[in-house]
Amino acid sequence: MTEPTAPTPAPPSTDHEVTAASAVPGAAASAAPIVPTGPVPASGPLSKPYRWLSIGMFSLIFLAAFEAMAVTTIMPLVAEQLDGESLFALAFAVPLAAGIIGMVIAGNWTDRSGPLPSLLVSAALFVVGLVIAGTAVNMEVFIVGRFVHGLSGAAVIVPLYVIVGRVYPEALRARVFAGFAAAWVIPSIVGPALAGVVAEAISWHWVFLGVIVLVVPAAAMMLPPVLRVRDQVQGDPSVQWSISRVGWSVLVAAAALGVSLAKELGDPWRWVVAIAAIALAAYAARPLLPKGTLSAARGMPATVLLKLIVAGAFFGSEIYLPYLFIENYDFSPSLAGAVLTGAGVSWAAASWLQGRLDRVSNTQAVVIGTVLLAISLAIVFVVAFFTLAPAIAFVAWTLAGGAMGFMYPRFSVAVLALSPVSAQGFNSAALTISESLGAAVALAITALVSSALGAGMFAADFAVTVVIAIVAVLLASRVRPRGEASVS
Repeated sequence: MTEPTAPTPAPPSTDHEVTAASAVPGAAASAAPIVPTGPVPASGPLSKPYRWLSIGMFSLIFLAAFEAMAVTTIMPLVAEQLDGESLFALAFAVPLAAGIIGMVIAGNWTDRSGPLPSLLVSAALFVVGLVIAGTAVNMEVFIVGRFVHGLSGAAVIVPLYVIVGRVYPEALRARVFAGFAAAWVIPSIVGPALAGVVAEAISWHWVFLGVIVLVVPAAAMMLPPVLRVRDQVQGDPSVQWSISRVGWSVLVAAAALGVSLAKELGDPWRWVVAIAAIALAAYAARPLLPKGTLSAARGMPATVLLKLIVAGAFFGSEIYLPYLFIENYDFSPSLAGAVLTGAGVSWAAASWLQGRLDRVSNTQAVVIGTVLLAISLAIVFVVAFFTLAPAIAFVAWTLAGGAMGFMYPRFSVAVLALSPVSAQGFNSAALTISESLGAAVALAITALVSSALGAGMFAADFAVTVVIAIVAVLLASRVRPRGEASVS
């Protein structure tokens, strides 16, 4: 699931892709201020001081999750009808690459002006992207829509994280992020099947256009609770616009797409260009990430890097699972999408669980999650390689979703805990940039391997993501900051 996100994340998780949210009508008139003047017991994200803001943000993630699950399910059908099978992986890589640019702009904008302006503009652009994709008559126009969608959708994640960091006490943040994951449950259950039914009975175009019908009123309902916390989420006008960071983000996005496009070249140039593009992406990403990220420096830098790696492993696998079931097992799109349902539910359940395991440190959660993810992807690889029963892959992918749900909220909690207020936008952007970059590069590498070995080589794609997951296992313990007790 593509979380933020997805689902993200979402994810949703996500990391993975977000727009608008809802609040109960009349909340603006009847609710008390979000955070009262005196100390407030941290009883839960839905307790009175935080209720309407939490509902709004959870609704935002809900819509993002639905859209992400739907797109992943119907993409094989879109590629077939638009004669764009060769651009299948690129259609996923483009929004991820565009999201890197959007997150840098949103991070800078949020630190300077607070989260509200970037939140509203990103939501509006998200609708524009849905319109372009939903009315596309060829794969090239569809990918343009995906670019706009990715640019704006990913940018929404940054102001949401900053709102969590500014408004909620630290004791509640893990539970808020767990709530984000829980918002994936219903979309994970009904989203894939519903998207498949709509695509088969009417047209895949309405999967995109139908989301707009939900986004617009939800965006309008999200505004009152956000406005009520604007005094707590003001930006710092002394923060300068960083044109150089935007330029670096464009270079990173271009390099990530260069890896995807390298597969169109013949041997050995496809490999030369791909390696050069990956090196360029790593170099250009350095100013966008905390110092020491690419060397896995202990603490926050390693946390950001780990999210990059696990996002590559999970999301690099996710887009091929429905494709595998459609091509090799003759599943319908709606039935093939059901594999995403199990992972969505387990992601939410595991996220809820980790939010209540106070004795489990962030490092321990990441270690457990990476090990379970590596085991799950290894099982999926074996299923694809030996053409085993698809039910085995379903169970394994459900376990993979649980692994992501258990560790993903802890990335955000750890980074916010180590971030000064003036850098929350930058560090939140860095965390989501790492997710998009990891997923985009992983998708590009799997597409490159498939093009070299021949169409339908799903086992090779999963072999790549297993290797990525093993790297995550080896580095997971470095999430522990210096001075924190070692993982037992």
